[in-house]
Amino acid sequence: MNFINPEINYFPDGKYDTPAGSVKPWEKILFLGTRWQFYFHSFRIAVNSGTLAKKGLYGPVELAYNAFDLIRSAERAGGHAHIDGVANFAKVNGPVVVIGNHMSSFETYAIPCMVLQHKKDTVLVVKKELVNYPFFGQVAKIYGIPVSRTNPREDFKTIMTEGQRYIEAGRSVIIFPQSTRSVEFKPEEFNSIGVKLAKRANVPVIPFALKTDFWGNGKLVKDFGPVNTKKDIHFSFGEPIHVKSATGKEEHEQIVKFIQGKLAEWNKK
Repeated sequence: MNFINPEINYFPDGKYDTPAGSVKPWEKILFLGTRWQFYFHSFRIAVNSGTLAKKGLYGPVELAYNAFDLIRSAERAGGHAHIDGVANFAKVNGPVVVIGNHMSSFETYAIPCMVLQHKKDTVLVVKKELVNYPFFGQVAKIYGIPVSRTNPREDFKTIMTEGQRYIEAGRSVIIFPQSTRSVEFKPEEFNSIGVKLAKRANVPVIPFALKTDFWGNGKLVKDFGPVNTKKDIHFSFGEPIHVKSATGKEEHEQIVKFIQGKLAEWNKK
């Protein structure tokens, strides 16, 4: 039986900042202050979500709950999260295309709770390997549009076709247009496929910027990198953008500037 409360408001006033007292000192002692404290809770969330998904009991409410639980897990290990602009989703009736930068694994698992605060359902464009992951792969089969990230032409076709199909079914689409996760944001590696999808499906874009190098990329296994609690977690969502230009170039540049501006602001801190 699933007792998750569907009425939970994770982002009062459209924002969130880690409250005082989130760190669990006894856990830091138990795990010797290592990354395994965060990994332990991440694994717990993966098992829970994968088990429910396999049983057909994993809907948007459960997805949002577990996504926010990952943020709590970071806080328990000593991390601090700062999220704003979530209320911008409420300014659009119906689905949107959510477009932003990609820095670590953290956002793949955490961002759904922010979108689902005001949208009834969502789906993420993910690398196809995620579908084969233990536990989370079950979730990716429900909430993922798998792409290879090695065949741009096929990926474009998949995103445009599947993305529009999901949007027509009332689901928002989350896209990380970079070819790979990177701490450094390079506009030349940030393609315009999200804007193209929004234009074809005739829905607005909600841009976002994030800084999630709290969870670094691993050298041997990319998803098992270091955890640095001195680096705050940031998510910021912008005003809806309606794609009116013929090619979407203007709107794409607007998204790039939004991301660059937020990263510059956070990097000063």
